[in-house]
Amino acid sequence: MRQTYRRFIKKQLMDTKKLRQKILDLAIHGKLVPQNSNDEPASILLERIKAEKERLIKEGKIKRSKKSGSSDTLHYENVPFEVPSSWVWCRLEDIVCELKYGTSEKSSSVGKIAVLRMGNITNVGTIDYSNLVYSSNDEDIEQYSLEKDDLLFNRTNSSEWVGKTAIYKEEQPAIYAGYLIRIRPLLISSDYLNTVMNSGYYRDWCYDVKTDAVNQSNINAQKLSQLMIPIPPLKEQGRIVAEMDKWISLIDIVKNGKDDLLTIIKQAKSKILNLAIRGKLVPQDPNDEPAIELLKRINPDFTPCDNGHYPNFPFDIPKKWNWVTLGEIGKWQSGSTPSRLNKDYYNGDIPWLKTGDLNDGYITHIPEYITEKALNETSVKLNPTGSILMAMYGATIGKLGILTYPATTNQACCACEIYTGIEKEFLFYFLLSHRVDFIKLGGGGAQPNISKEKIINTYIPLPPSEEQKRIVNAVNDVFAQLDVIMESL
Repeated sequence: MRQTYRRFIKKQLMDTKKLRQKILDLAIHGKLVPQNSNDEPASILLERIKAEKERLIKEGKIKRSKKSGSSDTLHYENVPFEVPSSWVWCRLEDIVCELKYGTSEKSSSVGKIAVLRMGNITNVGTIDYSNLVYSSNDEDIEQYSLEKDDLLFNRTNSSEWVGKTAIYKEEQPAIYAGYLIRIRPLLISSDYLNTVMNSGYYRDWCYDVKTDAVNQSNINAQKLSQLMIPIPPLKEQGRIVAEMDKWISLIDIVKNGKDDLLTIIKQAKSKILNLAIRGKLVPQDPNDEPAIELLKRINPDFTPCDNGHYPNFPFDIPKKWNWVTLGEIGKWQSGSTPSRLNKDYYNGDIPWLKTGDLNDGYITHIPEYITEKALNETSVKLNPTGSILMAMYGATIGKLGILTYPATTNQACCACEIYTGIEKEFLFYFLLSHRVDFIKLGGGGAQPNISKEKIINTYIPLPPSEEQKRIVNAVNDVFAQLDVIMESL
């Protein structure tokens, strides 16, 4: 396991979440750092913990657990997995002073001391100090104040996140709320214990012991007390924590690098599209038929406009290109929704697309179907294969798709049947590059929308037909390479 970090960096395309879990699991199996025969065995450590616990009980500082007895905590049958010979298994109750529920008092936006809630416990074992609430209850402050290295356990949450934990490092004075349980270890590294309680083994245990109610799961203190913990020698705990810190820091660097790379890739795609629609991605060919000749041929109603420095056009384009409205290069139409009250209109064999089915790519699956009767009796329209679709309403404004088979759409979707000589993917890439502008056209209402009229009156810079093909091929090639990188992250 002691690979060099250089080798690790070469493998940074691994899933960082899975890698984090792998490191945690190696740590609690005794495989992250080597054992040292000079270390005091964990069995002796447990005897010292037992003695310390008895001392605290006699001094009245802690209470004896109702279920505490003289049972041997050093040896258990059917342990979850094998650990090194210098390690031992024990239950959580054997190595802690207490498991204490937090305050049930209502907090406020201001007060004497911060109150940590389950939302402040992150999913990676840390505390987030944003979005704090506060308490001024002196009794609660005395009873629930946190001490350095206290471990907080989230007893109630979703099925996925019940049992998440974090260590309080005394970043600021704080108490804790009722959905949390305070774990105060005795002579055990809190950081090591937190490592165990963020491992795959521990997550499986949480899933097995939790009880479920409506929209939430729960693990009470009694169940928590019975959690079996693999205990290394104390010095080995320190080595494990130090090694974990190195790995987790490196994983975080890789993750942040991945996030940065994803942002760069998205920016690169945007830049490629910007170059493409300005005529700067591929060279012009003097032998290409000018776009204006194509437009005259495919649309008798086309009225040429001045390509020169017309103030309404956002940028200059190559000589053989031409500015044209979207309405002049295809037939645009919106769809409709057949009445849901008429059962004869649904569950037929004609695909009916909603904007949620758009995927910014080729449409290969449409889950809902209407009947021939709906097509004949309502305003819904069938769009041919190759039609470009664009969402016009709500949060999906500008979302795109290309039909791979004939389909109808709802009224929130506008479809373009492209005239011959216009490359569908070129139009698709233009619309993709123009999405922000379409969103702006939609306005800022509760249900923003753009009309078909606004779409068809939008200007597009149109290259010659052959250059359209070269642009599409170039964009596809670059995007494919970038997608390979994205998929490997």
